[in-house]
Amino acid sequence: MIKDYFKEIFIGGKSLLVGLGVTFKAAISPIVTVQYPREKIDVTPNIRCHIDLVPNPHGGDIQCIACGMCERACPSGCIEVITQKKEGEKGKTLSAFKLDFTKCSLCGICVESCPKDAIYFSNEYELASFSKDDFHFDLLQRLKERK
Repeated sequence: MIKDYFKEIFIGGKSLLVGLGVTFKAAISPIVTVQYPREKIDVTPNIRCHIDLVPNPHGGDIQCIACGMCERACPSGCIEVITQKKEGEKGKTLSAFKLDFTKCSLCGICVESCPKDAIYFSNEYELASFSKDDFHFDLLQRLKERK
């Protein structure tokens, strides 16, 4: 009886020391938690957030030729390419490029179907809002504001 009593005390003490060892090891190990709103994390370049228009590297505004391939290829129907025919110009001119991100499935078919590589996935991952109207983007207007 007394032998079992001391055996239980020994097992309990050993268990306590093992637990304290785990706690001490965790206390001296480096911190892996990121304090998110104050510290930003590095995201992979392959992240798929909403699409954006690529600026033209050779001057001019945009690389998009307003062909509408992305709009036709989108299975969700979330892209709307609005064009207008200007006098004296040969082709159509892009007047608005609207994206309804609430419908987007991030499939990437629009990016793959663009003949001029004028669309890419942005890495803007902080898109929290209480209103779904905040997820309706005019990508042409956003591109002009970034310049």
